[in-house]
Amino acid sequence: MTPPSGSPAGATTGSTTGPSRGRAAVPVPELVERARRGDPRSVARLISLVEDASPALREVMAGLAPHTGHALVVGITGAPGVGKSTSTNALVARLREAGRRVGVLAVDPSSPFSGGALLGDRVRMGDHATDSDVFIRSMAARGHLGGLAWTTPQAIRVLDAAGFDVVLVETVGVGQSEVEVAALADTTLVLLAPGMGDGIQAAKAGILEIGDLYVVNKADRDGAGQVRRDLRNALALTDRPDAAWRPPILLTTAHDGGGIPEVVDALEEHQTWLRDSGELLRRRTRRARGEVEAIALTRLRERWSGLREGSELDDLAGRVARGETDPYAAADALLDDPSD
Repeated sequence: MTPPSGSPAGATTGSTTGPSRGRAAVPVPELVERARRGDPRSVARLISLVEDASPALREVMAGLAPHTGHALVVGITGAPGVGKSTSTNALVARLREAGRRVGVLAVDPSSPFSGGALLGDRVRMGDHATDSDVFIRSMAARGHLGGLAWTTPQAIRVLDAAGFDVVLVETVGVGQSEVEVAALADTTLVLLAPGMGDGIQAAKAGILEIGDLYVVNKADRDGAGQVRRDLRNALALTDRPDAAWRPPILLTTAHDGGGIPEVVDALEEHQTWLRDSGELLRRRTRRARGEVEAIALTRLRERWSGLREGSELDDLAGRVARGETDPYAAADALLDDPSD
């Protein structure tokens, strides 16, 4: 297990130690420049600043912003046991064969004791530990729902600015609450496997609305063809505009790389469709909107939680409790109060 801030794996991911751990502080602009030159230690330290909600985070994001918007972000989701880590490992290998630099953010379950990540994903992706063009980082979910860590969007920005062509985001594997990844990724890849539920179960999980590619892994097992048929029938019932992307359903055996080249080809086809249709900009604008909203709401909560006793917030809360006003009117008054 790692401490809450996590630590990168292997020679390609460097050290996450910062000034508080015995290392001299590096100015943020220099750290950003080193990361852009491909220094894995600097990339790791920037992600640590993100995870630790460092006071320098605003400066970090300002320094990264001009260099972002180039990486294809692929979300990989699915229930536990479908082979997400094995599939991610195989995808990295294929993308590297094509000359792509690849960043991986593997969101692991948090330890209930330390709050850190359980490093099962990095163990399975050890094949790439010595590749300088692959960066693998485990991030603890820290109780955040939706299969992602709350810092994942900012970590993606770090890898994007550092020049990675593709960023793979593997969710924690929590079943029916993983749909949040669709709002984060350019392309969402949904993994299924025989014995993990039929197309109706997939519909219940909400994945029929979020997937751009569907992959039935462990295709060498009995029932893979049936899962594919069930999924195809379920997708046929969804209402999609004529010009919409039609998600392919592919079969793979990720442990030996079977079917992975076809998955990479489908990712590239989807990327082309995203750009040609204008959907890529729409998705990234929607993602940025959510990011801005989350930061703004966090700052508002911090501001109000720091108000002294007897403040306008306490006065409004008392008036609501006494029935003198309603909570909506009180909220309007608080938001309109220039002192807050």
